[in-house]
Amino acid sequence: MFRDLSFGQYYPTNSIVHRLDPRAKLLFTMLFIVSIFFVQTYFSYLIIAVFLFSVIMFGKLPLMSILKSVRTILFIVVFTAVLNLFFVKEGRILVQVQIAPWWLLRITETGVHSSIKLALRLVLLITGASLLSLTTTPMALTDALESLLKPLKVVRFPVHDVAIIMSIALRFIPTLLEETTKIMNAQKARGASFDTGGLFARAKAMLPILIPLFVSSFRRADELAFALDARCYNATDKRTKMKVQRFGWNDLFAALFELAFVVIIFLDRYYFFGLDKIIFGLVY
Repeated sequence: MFRDLSFGQYYPTNSIVHRLDPRAKLLFTMLFIVSIFFVQTYFSYLIIAVFLFSVIMFGKLPLMSILKSVRTILFIVVFTAVLNLFFVKEGRILVQVQIAPWWLLRITETGVHSSIKLALRLVLLITGASLLSLTTTPMALTDALESLLKPLKVVRFPVHDVAIIMSIALRFIPTLLEETTKIMNAQKARGASFDTGGLFARAKAMLPILIPLFVSSFRRADELAFALDARCYNATDKRTKMKVQRFGWNDLFAALFELAFVVIIFLDRYYFFGLDKIIFGLVY
């Protein structure tokens, strides 16, 4: 399960997306996350899917590996979709069953559309966010975050410390997942079972995994702190960069591409709401 998670992992290759300025990619990702919450129609979701597919193709990323990462959030997607399916009561009634005198099961057309859209939003959101880590190294993300937060130094905000903390946390996501997999395999070899029993039994079975994982995490953090201290890391405020980040023509073209995507999303929300009826024949 954990091997399929692509978030936090870097996929090295020489592509246009990889060569973009990390500050631009970070801003693009933030704008993508904000804009996806303004989506209301299936046409906009189709535009987002085409946009992400284009980024994956230009980034020379393995499509199947990215799709496999969706399996890690499949339970959350299904759970939230089912909640919307049964608790959204507006719209034309499709199914209505009297389960008990106090419980009327009702599925409406609006509830079905709401469930589908919420599932699409979660899948596309996770996929779009994972593209940032797949195409950008942790150190480049650290430098980009520090550069974007540089104005906060006026109020004595520890910009560099926050950036390096977030970079270390992002870098250790694959490490901790790999450590979890090893611990689970070791426990299974000793006869442990994590898929049988009720909810409390499964929660209790996770203790032999959590305790070694916490011990290993604290040990790694302690070793990292000693390594940073031995190298006099952050001993001076005037640190230099080995790679100076500069915006180029590729970043400008990418910004225009992102801007066109956002404009289409907002126009579809406020002006072209009837496109779903024209393209898909849907009215809701």
